Amino acid sequence: MGLADIHLHTKYSYDGTASVPDVLRRAKQLGLDVIAITDHDEIRGARQALDLAPRFNIEVIPGVEITTAEGDLLAYFITDPIPPKRPLVETVLKVREMGGVCVAAHPMSGGWGMKSLSAYAIIKALRNPQVADTLIGIETYNGTAVDRLSNHSARLLASRLKVAQTGSSDAHTVDTIGFGVTEFEGSSAQDLLRALRNKSTTAKRQKEWSPLKILGSWGVRYVGSLLFGWQLGKAEQ
Repeated sequence: MGLADIHLHTKYSYDGTASVPDVLRRAKQLGLDVIAITDHDEIRGARQALDLAPRFNIEVIPGVEITTAEGDLLAYFITDPIPPKRPLVETVLKVREMGGVCVAAHPMSGGWGMKSLSAYAIIKALRNPQVADTLIGIETYNGTAVDRLSNHSARLLASRLKVAQTGSSDAHTVDTIGFGVTEFEGSSAQDLLRALRNKSTTAKRQKEWSPLKILGSWGVRYVGSLLFGWQLGKAEQ
């Protein structure tokens, strides 16, 4: 069985702390077969990861976490940016036009910084047949969600809607990569896509920290990345 972490952030996200090479290196160390770089409304990290992936012998799905008018949406297999803050249905159809697929990120999750899709927004969007063919999954385990109850609610929703279930870390630091994973038959990105369409994926928890430890780790890493960036900028002047 293959393992994938398909919700990862790099420094290209406004709240990310890890470089693309560091993410790839850590994912390989953990034995992941496939990862997806999904920075907030930003595709450059995914493009860089695609270029570097052969060096680390890991397969990368290019993606983005899109801020829609109703909440966050994960888009996969796209290499061009998608306009943010547009309606959910419009956004999904744009991803479809580009040949990609979508998964609802941490739906119904509250807490600091979360912009999550509601169950109503997902159900309403899926009434559109083209949306239903593109929005093929729900993230039912988010390894760094502060609101842990939302993972349970997401599982119930995915079961009701009969869509694929994914597990991911939503890592904003290298420490939390792989906390949640998606298990699938095979080992390649295309195998994963096939499993998502067949609804045969399994969301798994690999490791779990308390919300306080997650926020603390991110805070230390974030401040460190800011200081390092400032020092590098001074050195280059």
